[in-house]
Amino acid sequence: MKLTALAAHTPQAVRAALAARGWEGEPAWFAATGVQSVTILIDDVGESEREALVHWGARAGADVLTGPGWALVSTAASRLAVLARPDRAPADLAGVTPEIARFLLTHADPRRVWTVAGGEIPLDEPVVMGIINVTPDSFSDGGRHAGTSAAVAHAERLAGDGARILDVGGESTRPGAAAVPPAKEAARVVPVIREIVQRRLGVVSVDTRKAEVARAALDAGAAVVNDVSGLTFDPALAPLVAGRGAGLVVMHTRGTPDTMDGLAAYGHPAAEVADELRARVGTALGADVPAERIAVDPGFGFAKDAEQNLRLLDELATVSALGYPVVVGPSRKRFLGAVTGRPVEDRDRATAVACALAWERGARIFRVHDARLAVEALRLAARVRPA
Repeated sequence: MKLTALAAHTPQAVRAALAARGWEGEPAWFAATGVQSVTILIDDVGESEREALVHWGARAGADVLTGPGWALVSTAASRLAVLARPDRAPADLAGVTPEIARFLLTHADPRRVWTVAGGEIPLDEPVVMGIINVTPDSFSDGGRHAGTSAAVAHAERLAGDGARILDVGGESTRPGAAAVPPAKEAARVVPVIREIVQRRLGVVSVDTRKAEVARAALDAGAAVVNDVSGLTFDPALAPLVAGRGAGLVVMHTRGTPDTMDGLAAYGHPAAEVADELRARVGTALGADVPAERIAVDPGFGFAKDAEQNLRLLDELATVSALGYPVVVGPSRKRFLGAVTGRPVEDRDRATAVACALAWERGARIFRVHDARLAVEALRLAARVRPA
C-alpha cells in the first residue's frame, strides 16, 4: 500500500491523478472540482435556516459554524451541491438555494470571455492592460506621456511588450488629486484613443468616471469604460455604457481621491469589498448593462491601507466568486513599497509578482505600467496554474 498526499490548493492535482488512471478530461475536471473544499459565509439567515444548516451539516459531514444572523459552511463542493437543488435541499433552506446554485456554477465554470464593444476578449490566458496616463500629475508617471505623440509611442511599446488592452486616462486618481473638468479630460484622451484605434494597437479602454468623457472616448473607438468610482460618481455613465454596448469595469473604492484614505475601515476587507462590488454591479445590471459585459476590480490602493491590500490580494478568490472577470491594478502601489521598501519607480518586479499571485486566485485582467515584466510573470503563472 502506498499513500500520496495531493496538493489540496488546486483541483489540477486531483484531475491529473484521475487522468493518469484512465479518466477522460472533462469528467476528471468536474470530479476534481467537486471534491475540492469550499467555504461560504451566509449572512442574513433566520433561526430556522441556521438550524436546518446545522442538521444538514451533521448528516452530510460538513462543518457548519453559526451565530445570530449568519452561518459559515465548509465542505466539498459536491456535497454542497445538494443545497443548490430545490428538489433535494431541506424546505427550510429554499431561500439559500439560489445563491448556492449561483456560487457553484461560477466555481465549476468561470467566465471564459469578456464581451466588449466590437467583440470578445478570451480569458483562458492572462490579459494585460497597459496604463497610459495622459496627465501631468499621476502618482507614478505623471507628465511622461502627457502629449498625444508621447502617449501613442508609449501605447506602441506596451502593445509590443504584450499588452492586449490599452487603458487611456486623462484624470489622476492618486490620493488627494483634484478633479479635472470633463472637456479638458476628453481633450487629453480622445486624440490618443483615435490614434491607437487607427494603428490597431489593441483594444482601447478609457479610464474615466464621467459620462461626457466616456461618450467622447467611445465615439473615438474605445471599447471599454473603466470607472474607478464604481458607478458612484456619474449616474449617467451606466446607461451610456448599456446603450453603446461597451465593456464596463466596476472598481471598488470609497469616497473620492481626496477623501478615500480616511475611509479605509474594514472588519474583513475581502468580504466587504466583494459585498460592495456586488451592490455596484447591481447598479450596472439595473441600468441594463448585460452581465457578460461587466468586469470587477477590487481597487487595490483605493480606500485601503497596506495591510488591507495584502489581505485582499491573498483572499482575492472571494471577489472572483462574484462570477465576473476580475481586473486587478496593483501596479507600483504604495502597499508594494511598504513591503519591498522600493520607491514608486522601482516596483515593477513586485507588481509582476502580485499579478502572478492574483492569477492563482482568479484574476484574469492585469492593469500595469510595465507590460513586459507582467507578461513574463503571468506566462509562468498560467502554465503552473491554468485557467
